[in-house]
Amino acid sequence: QMELEALRSIYEGDESFRELSPVSFQYRIGENGDPKAFLIEISWTETYPQTPPIISMNAFFNNTISSAVKQSILAKLQEAVEVNLGTAMTYTLFEYAKDNKEQFMENHHPVNSTIPISSIISVETPNTAPSSKKKDKKEQLSKAQKRKLADKT
Repeated sequence: QMELEALRSIYEGDESFRELSPVSFQYRIGENGDPKAFLIEISWTETYPQTPPIISMNAFFNNTISSAVKQSILAKLQEAVEVNLGTAMTYTLFEYAKDNKEQFMENHHPVNSTIPISSIISVETPNTAPSSKKKDKKEQLSKAQKRKLADKT
């Protein structure tokens, strides 16, 4: 409870910090639009801080980061967890990630898209079909409707 209150007061007004629930927090390391920015999610277990929190990088925000880079960041954070086991460590982990952002992301090369182009095309095709049907409906106006449109323009 004390750590929760401390986190709320420390990160009040910080738009990089998000409290997902009273035991789950997200922090964006880096500025919005920064290609090396990433999100860390920390969830407390029932026995936290005696046991390590669950650290995740599965947020959609991280979809341009290769899994190898994610694994290396998580491994480094895990080392920090072991050092701080038994103490309130959420703030420490977020700050550790902020301080070491460049080192964490040194091997990062943005992945443009994890979705193959063929699936994008198949996803977009259904979306374009209904819009063309709507256009057809708009074109089938009565004479009175066409006059009103002409008068308006």
